[in-house]
Amino acid sequence: MTVKVGLVTVLFNSADVLPGFFESLSRQDLKNYCLYIIDNSLDDLSYNTSIQLIEQYGMKNVTLIKNSDNVGVAKGNNQGIQLSLENNCEYVLLLNNDIEFDDSALISKMLALAKNHNEKLIVPKIYFFDSGNIWCAGGDISNWKGTTTHRGEGEPDRGQYDTDGHVNYAPTCFMLIHKSVFEKIGVMDEKYFVYYDDTDFVWRANHSGFGIYYWAAGEVKHKVSSSTGGSGSTFTTYYAQRNRLYFIRKNFGFSMKIISLTYYFLTRLFKFDFFSKKMRGPFFSAIKDGLKM
Repeated sequence: MTVKVGLVTVLFNSADVLPGFFESLSRQDLKNYCLYIIDNSLDDLSYNTSIQLIEQYGMKNVTLIKNSDNVGVAKGNNQGIQLSLENNCEYVLLLNNDIEFDDSALISKMLALAKNHNEKLIVPKIYFFDSGNIWCAGGDISNWKGTTTHRGEGEPDRGQYDTDGHVNYAPTCFMLIHKSVFEKIGVMDEKYFVYYDDTDFVWRANHSGFGIYYWAAGEVKHKVSSSTGGSGSTFTTYYAQRNRLYFIRKNFGFSMKIISLTYYFLTRLFKFDFFSKKMRGPFFSAIKDGLKM
């Protein structure tokens, strides 16, 4: 019997990107799966679009949940993770819905890789949807800054990241996770709401002995920040700054905490956009709230 995998995606005003997402899923040769769609949208457009596309592609084993409020990405993922585990899924694939992928055997290949090499967390190479350049070929968490970096971000793919291997960071926008990881470290910290929830999860996985395996042959295209307004939005400013402070204060030891907080506040002095009329309020609210969490 093939292993069962739970596919978990969280919607937030996602109607525009859903056709490409569902088309990509419909091409997969994967049979033993359950798709959990958690809708945090403030209207019914994403929900209704999902129903139409599920019917259009004749998809089975789909659970569509409409939350009454936007409960955040972390809690939405947890809803899907919990349902997957209750339904005896051995693996959970967390995947954004602003992604597309062409390989009809992509998920099956990830599962085979996980089983054959006993890997508990696997991520593919991810490209910017529009430019075709690399967005993330694995990455790193800075132990002293409380930041993450993506290998190869913005670079044309010339094969420079075609070697498989373990990395200490990758976002969870397309991450295959074995159930044993959740059993040992738990699920997402819902206090983050959005941003740094995956950093926190990966940090805990790393420190519990789970490596993240970067699979270079797997290819996914990502429409970056399609639902949050991008890095220049007040929403992103608030949650990214607040959650970075929370991540540092929650996870770092004393010395690392002092150094990373000092680095954070010194470098904020040179982020002039944060002091503009538009960003000043969200920025200072983020600092106040991040130091209280």
